[in-house]
Amino acid sequence: MDREFLIDLFADFGPVTIRKMFSGYGISADGTNFALALRAGLFFRADEVTIPGFEAEGSGPFQYQTRAKTVTVNSYWQLPARLFDDSEELAEWARAALAAAQRAKVKKRPKGKKKAKKTKPNRPVAKKRPAKQAVKKTVRRVGKAKRAHHSG
Repeated sequence: MDREFLIDLFADFGPVTIRKMFSGYGISADGTNFALALRAGLFFRADEVTIPGFEAEGSGPFQYQTRAKTVTVNSYWQLPARLFDDSEELAEWARAALAAAQRAKVKKRPKGKKKAKKTKPNRPVAKKRPAKQAVKKTVRRVGKAKRAHHSG
């Protein structure tokens, strides 16, 4: 799917922003990403409200392979193929996906400011020497002290 195809596909839905993402595109409206267009197909954002509709159509969640396993991303479900030919119904599904994405945004806890750690007053910090360097200096000092002791 190329950018122009996606713009046409979402014409009945309204304006969308299409950005390069992974091996395809992320599709958003009003600053909220609600769809992914990847090699494997078109995936809409889903949640407990919209997943039953995808299941009724025989669609499944987005999945990808790693070397070790198959990863299932339950928050994005494949758009039923029949909707590619029905732009009005596709727009309805897109509105539902946008609503699901907006609900997910609300569920995320707002990131609060972390409490600042209490710090000690600013004091000069002694720099630590690497161990080898410290040993060499100690050996030199001891050597000088011994020589001073023997010569006096």
